[in-house]
Amino acid sequence: MRFTLFIFSILSFPLLLFAQNGEKEVSMKELVVTATGTQHTLKDVPVQTEVINRKMLDSFGGKSIEEILSSLTASFAFAEGDMGSQMQLGGLGNSYILVLVDGKRLHGDVGGENDLGLIDPQNIERIEIVKGAQSALYGSDAMAGVINIITKKHTAKGFYADNSTKYGMHNDLRQHNTFAFNIGKVGSQTNFQMQRNDGWQNTSEEFAEGIVLTDSRNKTVNAFRNWQLVERLTYRPLNNLELYAEGSYYKKHICRPQDGTHPSCDVYTYNLRYNNASASVGGKWVLGNEADDAKRNYLSFDADWNKHAYYYDYTVGTYENVLLKGEEYGDLNGEWYPVLMKPGQSKLQSDQQRVMGLVKGVFYLPFENTLNTGVEYRYDYLNAPDRTENGSAGDWTSALYVQDEFNKLGWFNLTAGLRLVGNRNFGVRLTPKVSAMFSAGDFRFRLGWSQGFKTPTVKELHYRYLHVMGSSTFFNIGNVELNPQTNNYYSANIEYRGRKFTASVTGYLNKLDNMIALVNVPVGEIPTGITTAYLGDGSGNVQARMYKNMDDARTYGVDVTLSYQVVKDLTLTSAYSWLNTEANMYDSSKDRMNSVTIDGTAHHKWSASAMYSHSFSSIYKLGINLSTRGSSTRFYQNNGNGKPYQIWRINTTHDFGRAGKMLAYRLELGVDNIFNYVDRTMHPYHLGNNTAGTTVYGTFGIKFNYGKRVKNNILLTKKQITNEED
Repeated sequence: MRFTLFIFSILSFPLLLFAQNGEKEVSMKELVVTATGTQHTLKDVPVQTEVINRKMLDSFGGKSIEEILSSLTASFAFAEGDMGSQMQLGGLGNSYILVLVDGKRLHGDVGGENDLGLIDPQNIERIEIVKGAQSALYGSDAMAGVINIITKKHTAKGFYADNSTKYGMHNDLRQHNTFAFNIGKVGSQTNFQMQRNDGWQNTSEEFAEGIVLTDSRNKTVNAFRNWQLVERLTYRPLNNLELYAEGSYYKKHICRPQDGTHPSCDVYTYNLRYNNASASVGGKWVLGNEADDAKRNYLSFDADWNKHAYYYDYTVGTYENVLLKGEEYGDLNGEWYPVLMKPGQSKLQSDQQRVMGLVKGVFYLPFENTLNTGVEYRYDYLNAPDRTENGSAGDWTSALYVQDEFNKLGWFNLTAGLRLVGNRNFGVRLTPKVSAMFSAGDFRFRLGWSQGFKTPTVKELHYRYLHVMGSSTFFNIGNVELNPQTNNYYSANIEYRGRKFTASVTGYLNKLDNMIALVNVPVGEIPTGITTAYLGDGSGNVQARMYKNMDDARTYGVDVTLSYQVVKDLTLTSAYSWLNTEANMYDSSKDRMNSVTIDGTAHHKWSASAMYSHSFSSIYKLGINLSTRGSSTRFYQNNGNGKPYQIWRINTTHDFGRAGKMLAYRLELGVDNIFNYVDRTMHPYHLGNNTAGTTVYGTFGIKFNYGKRVKNNILLTKKQITNEED
């Protein structure tokens, strides 16, 4: 820890020393949209927003969104697993963090985790992060914050194509391709990505079946492969009207090692397979002829459908214990009935589908008022034949929201919003937010208060499944008697954004009520109609757990970010996050509430980088990125604490080709985890970091661009046109 703080201080000191140097900083004019749903420069956005821009992404060369977020900010923590990424922001996990792709909800939740493999890191223009409760604008799930992934849009007239292939140790392969064209009023963009890795094992020790195995074949990260195809079509019948249709298909396989020595571990009898699909249509109609692109009234509409299904692909003959009533597997009394699944057979576990519709309007009114209003509808459907009482379940939510930004005084901005939510199971609820920003030269002072509102998910209400953790086995049960979760989020921010130097300090307090948690319950509390077959003879081999509103929590902390452009070609950045959490959690052994630290909390996290870029000739440009990230101990209630770590990484980029010409090439070479940090804690208690140690990788990319930039297209801002030229 002392070494880490010393390095952090060294990287941060020059930022403070040269804070008043006055060279022009281009990022001051960068536009963001997530904080208020309307366009603002990053310097003048009313709600504090953190941005990972394209320059940072290109310099870092991350292979996944998890690697990018954990390395280029200090607020996030990840634990990647077969079911997706266990993500944490401000002490709160996946179900409280809303992930958007171009303003639309990412769909891919399994077991409360997000499959971030749906996001192609090579197709990201920038990432906008807004922390705290954002339910007034974005609805449910946005209680800890919002991550908005803005993808690249190739809108220039003509043809565009690129190819990028990254290869590293453990047979890690990442492939990306884009083909786009814009001819007349019609545009098309096709994106393809493929990822694969053979997995790795940091230790052969595993605690399972009540003993410590020393010859386990279970891997720290299992082998996987996935691919995704996305197509987007656009049509502009009028200069001020754009219509689009978009579709995607995604497939992922998780290959688990087979072990005949310990066949009782269920992880060894089947692989996992995921199928995702989506389709959406929409449009944007710009109103009026205002000369300022950033102040044009518009109406937009979007309708989309998403599907996420996952299956067991059996590799070993396995008797599945069917939990539900039904003539097909058991008698009408719901008695347990074993079904033999043979190698090569597949079985659907869960199919989550979602339909959403949104109509939105943004209007720039007199007296410097900006009105943002919309109507939204969402329907969730869960098909899980063996994991819900009736085989399927559904829920719907409708909402009306309105937000007004008042900026008449110039030095003072007041933003207030309100969402009216109607839910099928939980009635009507109002969710407000208020924020204020005071401007003084290059300084901004921001204050904010917002409420969050989150209805229980369909899974929390109806789902039930068997979960094995070490020597313990749990039968997790949904609960239709749950109440919605709410929170109040308070924040204060001071930010200096000069021409070369930026510094931001944010303090926050997040108070949550009615948090939903899995709680041990006696057999007698299990609702009627749910079989107790998995609970055995009552000897305690399997414990029953049910979702209940048992927890209240408070998280509070301070986030600091610094950036300094030392010279034109060299930029230093650093970030630090201090966090503390307090939760009242139910102790089933003593039947009382205890005050504890939320699982996964690390009091200190940090990141820092030095980015260098220089053109040595008209056809060659060199980039060097040296970065580090680290975390103090991560605290857990039952499974031991995650070890602290510090990881260093270097990435070099080599760009060949003349600017503005049709062909350009990029070579990337890098080393991750330079000092070979590895956590060798036995399975399943390696909860600090699952890195494989030092890895070497290389990337080769080629771009083809034939055409010219868009001129006088009122659907593009000046900033977007600049990005096209870049």
